[in-house]
Amino acid sequence: MPEAVSACPHPLDIRTPRVPENLAYSLTLPAALASPAVARSATRTILEAHGLHDVTAVAIQVISELTSCACLFTASDSVYLSLRYRDDALRISLYDGHPRHAHRRLAAACDGRRRSLLLLLACVMHACDGEWGFGAAQEPGDGTRMWAVLPREGARAYGRAVTRRGA
Repeated sequence: MPEAVSACPHPLDIRTPRVPENLAYSLTLPAALASPAVARSATRTILEAHGLHDVTAVAIQVISELTSCACLFTASDSVYLSLRYRDDALRISLYDGHPRHAHRRLAAACDGRRRSLLLLLACVMHACDGEWGFGAAQEPGDGTRMWAVLPREGARAYGRAVTRRGA
């Protein structure tokens, strides 16, 4: 009997190469104590699937810091994580439901608290020649957007330096 022919590809026949340039993922996580661990695990799997083994350890540290902060600050029951790879850099965004304060002093105090919680992130990003920040989120659902741009070469150099110190 002849084999059936289908116009629909079998899922195993899809041959989209998993290269850094097509890395684009988004996750909605509960604002819970376990979410930073889930974000780290998902990030490890995603980066390794896209051949970014050389930046995985640093990226996981960045994701952990941002997710922990977002879960502490959010007023909603979830946070939103976005991972993209563009221009030889991993672009990480975390959205939380904490609204920006209209009162100047309250906004400054809140920003100072967030900045102090992200001190380790700031050090890692500086060592990797990366950029990071936070501000009002226009979407999804307003709140605050935290972001980090982790250049691949800077992350590689940082990873090598940390490995040498630990050896």
